[in-house]
Amino acid sequence: MSDGQPARADIEPEELADLIAGYALDKKAVDVTILDLRSVAGYTDFFVIASGGSDRQTKAIHDGVAEGLKREHGLLPRRVEGVQEARWILADYLDVVLHVFTPDTREHYRLEQLWGEVPRRTVVDPAPAGPAV
Repeated sequence: MSDGQPARADIEPEELADLIAGYALDKKAVDVTILDLRSVAGYTDFFVIASGGSDRQTKAIHDGVAEGLKREHGLLPRRVEGVQEARWILADYLDVVLHVFTPDTREHYRLEQLWGEVPRRTVVDPAPAGPAV
């Protein structure tokens, strides 16, 4: 990390996409979708797309993903864009690119539709919050 380059963890791209989705869900992201771009894009393997209810929440989602990957895996993004306005935050982890949107921005850009019929899956929180017992 001393050369200013992102750390490379020994994580397979599909596992990295799952980790990113999990960290996003930890920060209450909704509509978390993983697009498998391996057959159509040469610059990344997966997109993880998530929504936050507000610009403040999109930033919290991004921050939660960044903190988790750095702390637990020593992994830093190559590039991050959109944090100031926080309507569409992009974090490039090379094999996986995270996109965090506010609902209106996600609807406007329709990123999932741009990629047509690539394999995709919706990720849900395995332990949704419920009433305390």
